Amino acid sequence: MDWLKNLSVMEHIFFWLGIVSTLFLIIQIIMLCVSGFGGDIDIDGDGDIDVDTDSGISLFTIKGITAFFAVGSWTGLLTCAVTGDKLQWLAVFVAVIAGAVAMVGVAFAMRAVSKLQCNGVFEIEKIVGQQATVYVSVPPSRSGRGKITLNAQGRFLELDAVTDCDSRLAVDETVEIVSTENECTVVRRLALEAPSDKKEEN
Repeated sequence: MDWLKNLSVMEHIFFWLGIVSTLFLIIQIIMLCVSGFGGDIDIDGDGDIDVDTDSGISLFTIKGITAFFAVGSWTGLLTCAVTGDKLQWLAVFVAVIAGAVAMVGVAFAMRAVSKLQCNGVFEIEKIVGQQATVYVSVPPSRSGRGKITLNAQGRFLELDAVTDCDSRLAVDETVEIVSTENECTVVRRLALEAPSDKKEEN
């Protein structure tokens, strides 16, 4: 283990960050294979930081950020080994670029998995009227796409979603599917039922 003791401070940071993030990534892959759950969550809790493109690509997810640190850390460590301590800024730059590429790659991969789940005999129009759970927050007034999950037609589904609601639909919120458009669902917040006033009869 002499080589580990000879690492610089920057190399130690890359090494241990790479170890932790890689283990975390392996755990996520195992969970994905075992459970068949392709879902993810956005980082913001109430949905203010997640980045959704027009194609429904969600970048800042747990899987994406884990891939960013895993690939970026090992790339940075390798760059440090090649360039030496004098070019640590270059190692950081290369690590960030490599991590960003990995994060985008994961986003597109999860998008492809989502599309595969909609193939076959699944009829998306038959889920209209069903309830679903938000797991990537849905921006208001169709300003972007989020994602929902539900069980329908004998399978677990992960679908893109937009809403006409004026406020963002938060993660874990239960919504109703009102229509489908181009393999994307249109959802709305469930109306809160007003408690009925019952008069006691004497």
